[in-house]
Amino acid sequence: MTYAIGVDFGTTNSVIAFADEKGGVRTVSWPSATGLTQTFRTALMFWRQGRGLGHVAGPEALERAIAAEPTERFIQSFKTHLASRVFTEARLFGQRVTIEDMTSIFLRHLFEAQGGTEVANGAFVAAGRPVVFAGDKPDEALATKRLADSYAAAGLPQAEFAFEPLGAAYWRARNLRRDETVLVADFGGGTSDFALLHFMIGPDGMEAEALGHGGCGVAGDSFDFRLIDHVISPRLGKGATYRSLDKILPLPAYYHASFAQWHQISWLKTPKTLEELRRFAEVSERGAELEALIELIELDLGFELYQTVGAVKAALSSAPEARLTFVRSGVSIDSLVSRVDFEQWIAPDLARIEAALEETLASAKIPADRIDAVFMTGGTSFIPSLRAIFERRFGAQKLHYDNPFQSVAAGLALLAADRRRRAENQNLKRNAASH
Repeated sequence: MTYAIGVDFGTTNSVIAFADEKGGVRTVSWPSATGLTQTFRTALMFWRQGRGLGHVAGPEALERAIAAEPTERFIQSFKTHLASRVFTEARLFGQRVTIEDMTSIFLRHLFEAQGGTEVANGAFVAAGRPVVFAGDKPDEALATKRLADSYAAAGLPQAEFAFEPLGAAYWRARNLRRDETVLVADFGGGTSDFALLHFMIGPDGMEAEALGHGGCGVAGDSFDFRLIDHVISPRLGKGATYRSLDKILPLPAYYHASFAQWHQISWLKTPKTLEELRRFAEVSERGAELEALIELIELDLGFELYQTVGAVKAALSSAPEARLTFVRSGVSIDSLVSRVDFEQWIAPDLARIEAALEETLASAKIPADRIDAVFMTGGTSFIPSLRAIFERRFGAQKLHYDNPFQSVAAGLALLAADRRRRAENQNLKRNAASH
């Protein structure tokens, strides 16, 4: 019987970890076209199936999205809408699919390769949630209710929520031999989250006291868009004008705003939108660039484009410059991107992250010199200018990096195991007292 489970339901990727009663932890793998993967893409693909809907998730959904079948509908990053009262549902092939439906369907697929959510029967489940949900005005109560309803509908009604950086903190603390005050900085796709904890060696093992938490809705996806907006979009007609009678007018901004997430590019692939773009291309001084944009949309090249951007972002973490080359059919982009420019583009995002960090420290009333260690996790933690914020604030010697993609789920599994042991010990004490 499974003892404890940690679930890191992320904006971009999700991970499951299992813990046993002896403190051992294992993360799971899923099959994909390129072999086993320890991260499950947070994505869904839907299609019409009889009177209902067929669906897959994770790597299989991604593979279908790349194939770009016009009879299928790809959805990702739906976690970012959990706290929005504006977004409640999507209409897919005439069917109403709520955000709770999407999340519960995804969670069932997440556990499918492990034997389904039935594997969690009798287990304690710690489910991660961001400290601050994504969105301009996130409704936390709405988001947590939607998450709870989704987990219950997926067959995991016993799931207890924990801040995602708390999971990473438990992973960091698993080998501690002394008391320690730890700041965890967890950088995902949609949010940057912070948690301050004091770990103590107690008679029943490690004990944790929460000192404060904070965060903001800015993270890796924002950095990707900065590269797109400054390097890709200007070569695909961003900022172009067109002639209408005797007036020179700006091209509507929403075409390039759709590049905020790669799957939104496919939403432009409608006869109406493509016809609009062709008319603009005919009367614009940058018609060739708009023709390239049309080609990108028609050939569903959004995912390949974002893969290229992600590779450049990763390269800039270890090199002063990287070449962004994307040549497909009528689309040809070749640009040398410097780390200096990239850091200037993401400066407003870094400022928001740093402000959220300072607010977290201020609310906890913990000075930086009282923090013994800073544990940074998530792929975005590799960006040098982001690391520099923490080096300036705490000193490089206090920064630690370990298992950036699995640490949250693994730590949540340890947290769930700890909760189970404590519950079992309390039951033993009650039974002993009753006799």
